[in-house]
Amino acid sequence: MNAHAETTLLEQVPTGLFIGGQWRQAADGALIDVEDPATGEVLAQVADASVAECVEALDAAAAAQASWAATDPRERSEILRRAFEAITARADDFALLMTLEMGKPLAEAKGEVTYGAEFFRWFAEEAVRISGQYSVAPTGGTRLITTKHPVGPTLMITPWNFPLAMGTRKIGPALAAGCTCVVKPASQTPLTMLLLVQILTECGLPDGVVNVVTTSHTGEAMGTLMADSRLRKVTFTGSTPVGQKLIEQSAQQVLKVSMELGGNAPFLVFEDADLDEAVEGAMLAKMRNIGEACTAANRFIVHESVAEEFSERLVERMTAMKIGRGTEEGVTVGPLIDAKAVDGVHGLVQDAIDKGATLRCGGEPMPGAGHFYPPTVLLDVPAEAELVAEEIFGPVAPIRTFADEAQAIEMANASRFGLIGYVFTRDVSRAIRVAEALEFGMVGLNAGVVSNPAAPFGGVKHSGLGREGGAEGIEEYLETKYIGLKL
Repeated sequence: MNAHAETTLLEQVPTGLFIGGQWRQAADGALIDVEDPATGEVLAQVADASVAECVEALDAAAAAQASWAATDPRERSEILRRAFEAITARADDFALLMTLEMGKPLAEAKGEVTYGAEFFRWFAEEAVRISGQYSVAPTGGTRLITTKHPVGPTLMITPWNFPLAMGTRKIGPALAAGCTCVVKPASQTPLTMLLLVQILTECGLPDGVVNVVTTSHTGEAMGTLMADSRLRKVTFTGSTPVGQKLIEQSAQQVLKVSMELGGNAPFLVFEDADLDEAVEGAMLAKMRNIGEACTAANRFIVHESVAEEFSERLVERMTAMKIGRGTEEGVTVGPLIDAKAVDGVHGLVQDAIDKGATLRCGGEPMPGAGHFYPPTVLLDVPAEAELVAEEIFGPVAPIRTFADEAQAIEMANASRFGLIGYVFTRDVSRAIRVAEALEFGMVGLNAGVVSNPAAPFGGVKHSGLGREGGAEGIEEYLETKYIGLKL
């Protein structure tokens, strides 16, 4: 990738706070460094908002709420549609920006642009389909009317691993429903969100409807906003411990909450599976986004009769991947987000080895600049290994074996998480039987990727509350009102 192109793009991305339709720097001049995880070099500096400035963002969202809620659904729809088209037109810019600040290979970043933009197109269509109900009471004489209304100002806290899609997946339904919002992107990857809000303003979004604050005072600032009676909803994508804390804080104002939290996805391979499909699905489920995804396959649970062949094929595929900066030609594995992430992944790998797992490839942080960890495969992983219970969030594939269907289901469900599970089998009856038995919000049948803007994304147990995407996604931003009319 041309260094001049990178510099030119970075010069075009705003770096301030976006409050009430205006760009501005932090009052005290404080800044946050945004680093390239492949080199450790500073890409840019963005404004570091104070708690007071975060409250000003909520001031703007609250002031704009009534007028935005009253805006014609078709007008809200058209703004989202124009934004979809604008993102698509600037796909190369968004992809490069994500690769620079997050590290994922450029080809994957382009895939995220397509996926992320689609949430705006999907919810542009949903904006004009919000409906209620009219019915006659069973006793007659009274008419039962239900209507849908926007929840109101919403706090959105987005993660670093999908800088565009996690923003559009929240902003799209909120705008379609008539909600204003305050967005707090991750400090590691704020640039994509800042470019996104610039696009929205160019597409005609009124002042104050979307406000973006970057801040290093996250805990205090978010706690202050959630204690404000004007805020009516909080949506968060990130770790379970942080989500649990936010749910506790939300109780003070009885906020509506959407939580997309951690995952520990089992990847089941039965003895009758098509191994070509299973290995391909495994590569997608494990290595998409360098393994830094809540949907990443975390536990490979393989029938003992095919475990050796599956493992050999997986090792071959993993070792063939090219590691490097995501902008380089042919790179399929970029860096992890930071040094802490590398330490965390390596700690889990070392713990598994210490407890008896066999290392087949990878297993050591890579020397030199950047935060690189190689694709790693572990065999014979014992149940007591920490990575069996904890989310890995890196390019590590631990393999365990099972003897029969009941054991496979028991192993898969033995987790406090319940986001997604993957099942590979050619037996249709087994596929349905196992899918229904898995305690997860989503199941991929012979598929390594299931995320789709037209489908409800979300989990059960410690993986969260609510759904994003699909027809269900807009309901998270709507309240139901019942009107009883006596004739």
